[in-house]
Amino acid sequence: MSTPKNRYSSRAEYFESLEDVPVNPSPEPTLGDLINARFNRRTLLKHALGVSALGALASSPLALLAAGAEHPVPTAPAGAAPDAAPQPATRFGFTEIAHGVDETHHVAPGYSADVLIRWGDKVLADAPAFDPATQSPAAQTKQFGYNNDFIGYIPLPFGSDNSEHGLLCINHEYTDEEVMFPGLGQYDEAFTGATRDLTEIEMACNGGSIIEVKKENGKWRVVPDSRYARRIDALQTRIALSGPAAGHERMKTAADPEGRTVIGTVNNCAGGITPWGTYLMAEENFHYYFLGDLDGHPEQANYARYGIPGKRYPWAKFHTRFDVNQEPNEANRFGWIVEVDPLDPTATPVKRTALGRFKHEGAECIVNGDGRLVLYSGDDQRFEYLYKFVTAGKVDPSNREANKDLLDQGTLYVAKFADDGTLAWLPLVHGQGPLNADNGFASQADVLIETRRAATLLGATPMDRPEDVEPNPHNGKVYVMLTNNVQRGADGQPGSDPANPRDANIWGHVLELTPAGGDHAADSASWEILVKAGDPADPGTAALWNPATSENGWFACPDNCAVDPSGRLWVSTDQGGAWSKASGSADGVWALETEGDARGTGKMFFRVPVGAEMCGPRFTPDGKTLFVAVQHPATDGTKDYPGFNRASTFEDPATRWPDFDDKLPPRPSVVVITKDDGGEIGS
Repeated sequence: MSTPKNRYSSRAEYFESLEDVPVNPSPEPTLGDLINARFNRRTLLKHALGVSALGALASSPLALLAAGAEHPVPTAPAGAAPDAAPQPATRFGFTEIAHGVDETHHVAPGYSADVLIRWGDKVLADAPAFDPATQSPAAQTKQFGYNNDFIGYIPLPFGSDNSEHGLLCINHEYTDEEVMFPGLGQYDEAFTGATRDLTEIEMACNGGSIIEVKKENGKWRVVPDSRYARRIDALQTRIALSGPAAGHERMKTAADPEGRTVIGTVNNCAGGITPWGTYLMAEENFHYYFLGDLDGHPEQANYARYGIPGKRYPWAKFHTRFDVNQEPNEANRFGWIVEVDPLDPTATPVKRTALGRFKHEGAECIVNGDGRLVLYSGDDQRFEYLYKFVTAGKVDPSNREANKDLLDQGTLYVAKFADDGTLAWLPLVHGQGPLNADNGFASQADVLIETRRAATLLGATPMDRPEDVEPNPHNGKVYVMLTNNVQRGADGQPGSDPANPRDANIWGHVLELTPAGGDHAADSASWEILVKAGDPADPGTAALWNPATSENGWFACPDNCAVDPSGRLWVSTDQGGAWSKASGSADGVWALETEGDARGTGKMFFRVPVGAEMCGPRFTPDGKTLFVAVQHPATDGTKDYPGFNRASTFEDPATRWPDFDDKLPPRPSVVVITKDDGGEIGS
């Protein structure tokens, strides 16, 4: 592995590119293959680029418009209605902002976007003030972590719908050493310059932060000295293992011979909040933190399926448990969903193994009609799968303690899509079908430790990098963000055909599921494509939007999403270092209409600074506040940023957002958005 100093703007961008290399050997047809089979080939060929198979999926005015088109569906100029159709009514009343890229953030007119908390700010009362020149592991365990992703809001007092006082539960995904540490730059393959202190600062930056927030005189602030304040990290936080894999031989290590306690959680991406007020932290790209050699390793096939060792960070040089040869089972203890009780800072977090081990993106849930909890999650890699978990027991809304171990018992399912617009949820249960000893599964623990392999044997459908998955309690739908798949159709990988020209797909799409009979626990559902992302004015993208979407209303690479209290969908994007190719604009938040004549219309609401990613949209119960997370400013794609055109470093970043202080580096931050007249976001 060579240092990516010439081609990529950052080391993170380089390792993201490695995720384009599929590790899934499944022979099953991809979603693109199924789309081709679902629709008449000659009809699709007639409309080639303009009416792709994905567009034909939408049973909406968008599909009707597409059905008669001989050319790409037109997009209205900014601020103007298309000539061929009147402007449809939308539930979003704000004036959208323009595509673009620069050093700061932007929000729709009539709104304020204020920085609430930054990397290094105090979380615990005795945390020192942030000083980038004197960072330490001890300080970082008390300060706000790096690369804030998921945001959850829990009203205070618990059980209320208070929209002006609550707890924020925030995930910290990973670190970017080149803009964090003075004089270091990007690590090379030998990790030159790495020290124990720098490594342990990075470890302390992973995990999560719990902070108390309050709105006073129209502005939000962090409550100092809060009794709820907590940092969860990869350096010192003790986490229990529970569920079928806890205590299994493959979970035992020299430091934990019982296989029931692990130190830390890593790469915490999107997550969720349960109805009983716990915080779910999803471990995503956990493979990055391991070094070593798999030749002859007892977990060789298992680890290779997850890309272990990922060799992105030098942690194993100073903590040998991250060396797969020194501690063969440690990597089996990551890739889970972690449940945390934010109302009790002394409670031990728990990795719930019943929910499966994979690169979890999201852990959003909904109480089903029969009282059971259903939790959805994507496996964030090209050609990986979509999952849901259904608890065996029911949620007890009147007894919080009764739900304490609800996530330890239930059934994990993986999705298999069919070409007739339906999907089957296949149970990953030991002893059923191929999940038996003949295939190396001696118990349910084995099935869960090797969730990916089990899902492949069941014939699950390889997807285009499934990320956040959000059930909408207002209409019963489930929205799946499929970010991109540049490998579709490349190097022998499954691909599309001329009727669905999305090979080397760098734009992604949004999938809409409808559970059978409105039952989220049902073993079947129907599926449609809501939008195909990309520029609809460029036939080469084969994008499809409602023609009312303006030149700024389309986006690329949907990542996280949120359903607001009115049932409207909001989408945030992550184009990575490919932003200049995918859209030419920075990432941001878009309102996306899902109902009526405006279905499939996007509208740009917020934009991040150069090199950053947009994450974690979260509304208060009254819909009057939107919290968003801005990750890794100044890193992704800065070589393509006009006027800068080089990789960022601590001393020379593409932006110093949010402080714009020559003495401070760029800092990932949580931003709080409110309407200047005090009204509902998006109105």
